Amino acid sequence: MTKDDDKVPPPERTEPRGDGDAGTVRPREPELPPGVTGASAEGARGPVAPRKPTRPATGERNGREPCPPEVAEQLRELDHLRRTGRYASALALAQSLAAAHPRLARVLMEVAMTVGIWGGAPAEALPWFEKALELAPGHRTTRLHRALCLARLGRHGEAVAEFDALVDGGYRKALVLHMKRAESLEALGRHEEAERDWTLALAEDADNPWLLQQRATARTRLGRRDEALQDLTEALALQQGDGVDPELLHERGLLRAQSGDSEGARADFQAGLAALRRGDPPALAEALRSALQTLPRPREGHGSGAEETERRGG
Repeated sequence: MTKDDDKVPPPERTEPRGDGDAGTVRPREPELPPGVTGASAEGARGPVAPRKPTRPATGERNGREPCPPEVAEQLRELDHLRRTGRYASALALAQSLAAAHPRLARVLMEVAMTVGIWGGAPAEALPWFEKALELAPGHRTTRLHRALCLARLGRHGEAVAEFDALVDGGYRKALVLHMKRAESLEALGRHEEAERDWTLALAEDADNPWLLQQRATARTRLGRRDEALQDLTEALALQQGDGVDPELLHERGLLRAQSGDSEGARADFQAGLAALRRGDPPALAEALRSALQTLPRPREGHGSGAEETERRGG
């Protein structure tokens, strides 16, 4: 099942570099909620109750200096360039803004986002995030993206520490935090904590097949096979017709086979082969065929012509 680390440019980009996924349709991975990325996010959150500014005398917010209107307009143009696939133009504009406004944390953050997300270069983006945090240490969205950057670089221990601090601070993007912290915890081999975070993510987005699949994987690693089977069954129940994911069927079939349910496993592997779609990786089709062939022969009268064909490699 394919997934991205964070929001990526649309697939119709015309300039190189990025993390877009040209694969097939899969159960949706939750995207970073609106407001986490992009210069236009400030106005996209909808009406909120007025609150007292952090520093009313200067207009600073979370330690960040206010952005002059003319710079805000240029940042909107930057976001438009990124989202329409003009990465080279976006990068040039971001760098010129940083040269002209080296003390504006918002500008530095947008440079980091341009390089790290749209440019697919987290190592180059990290120093920009750190510069922004030196100017505005209380800006939690910048801290979130720095944590995501650390995770993409394989620095999962540092990333988890950042995610922990954001969770403890009550950061509002709970789904993103739990999902991304779970991925880093898995990379560190901390599977019980990862399973906890997948469960917390599901509390935010209960009907998400991708999240259910991730928790099933975590539960399988912990030896909680029955609960993993339940998660995969729920994930498949959320899909219909052409939307059924053969990868989920393959995973559930493997668990059923391990539990001694050969007939249930056979049904899943056959359904998975029937559900294969154009663009699915050849390795998935081969895995389904191989798994089907390793099952015990069905009892007399329980086989089918299609099954016999698969067993013989047809």
